[in-house]
Amino acid sequence: MAAITYKCPNCGGGLIFEPKSQKYHCEFCLSDFTEEEMEKIQEKEQEKEEKGEEREAPVLYTCPSCGAQIVTDATTAATFCYYCHNPVVLAGRLTGSFEPDYVIPFQIDRKKAEEIFGQWIRRKRFVPDSFYSPKQIQTMTGVYFPYWLYRCQLHGNLTAEGRNNRVWTAGNIRYTETKVYDVRREGDLDIDSVARNALKKANRKLADGVLPYRMEEKKPFSMGYLSGFVAENRDMERESFVSEVQSEVRQFALENLKASAGDFSSLEVKNSEVDVTEEGWNYALLPVWTLTYNDKARGKIYYFALNGQTGKVWGELPVDNKKLAVLFLGVVLPLLILLLTGGYFLG
Repeated sequence: MAAITYKCPNCGGGLIFEPKSQKYHCEFCLSDFTEEEMEKIQEKEQEKEEKGEEREAPVLYTCPSCGAQIVTDATTAATFCYYCHNPVVLAGRLTGSFEPDYVIPFQIDRKKAEEIFGQWIRRKRFVPDSFYSPKQIQTMTGVYFPYWLYRCQLHGNLTAEGRNNRVWTAGNIRYTETKVYDVRREGDLDIDSVARNALKKANRKLADGVLPYRMEEKKPFSMGYLSGFVAENRDMERESFVSEVQSEVRQFALENLKASAGDFSSLEVKNSEVDVTEEGWNYALLPVWTLTYNDKARGKIYYFALNGQTGKVWGELPVDNKKLAVLFLGVVLPLLILLLTGGYFLG
């Protein structure tokens, strides 16, 4: 997969953002640049634009097969779609409302991602060899996936009846003591960065599987973080998630109020209410290492995804029927032979 490429101001080579050093590295002259230095370079580019000079702008490529959208720049040639491995074509530009507010930079580089994948796949016995062949692993791609981040303030109150039961026996008599309590709880809660994946269908399933992220590490968006990686544009707007996320945060607030009520044998909620205020949304790109496997025999695409910040793994795996057959022949068939010949009973 082709990626965003920034030009090195020293030699003109491509700059790549390195997760380990958190700097932009030139593989040609070995120069390194900090985020502050890159911002100064971008400011100069902005000045050129204001003077009417040409400035490179990010664009979108759309896969004609599955519809996935990939963010790159005007000079990048995208060779295949990492979902279905088909060619992609130019679709439009990443501007205006499609420009993210935040980004979490990659913390895990390719070498570490491949190492984690190798550890994960070694525990899977019946996966086709082609799924983890060197050629297949080379297609592992660092992708920034789009997410909506929801924030709000909550004020909740709860009234309930708590009961504590105590049972004991004295002689031949069994006693039960029940104490009843009126419980009232009230409090405020700030909610920040509840993530909702902004992709549909298979895209969404892949991106949801690597949650959560350490949202406190998010940074204001800069195109420089995309250098050496690719990024997907959202295809779902925040209105799609309003009802769902409001219900989730309300339930979360009520569970916290109940947990603060104390330790009772039983707690029966009589009344509860949660008010949601100060709602807001931000758009962010979050890092994922992804590997896909196109099983043409079954007509299905399988996914491996790795959180590029925390290292959390999620995946769907194909099954090699030949390996299953070998297991059957090696384990089940000898048992059947023993049973049929009487050896099972003699053993």
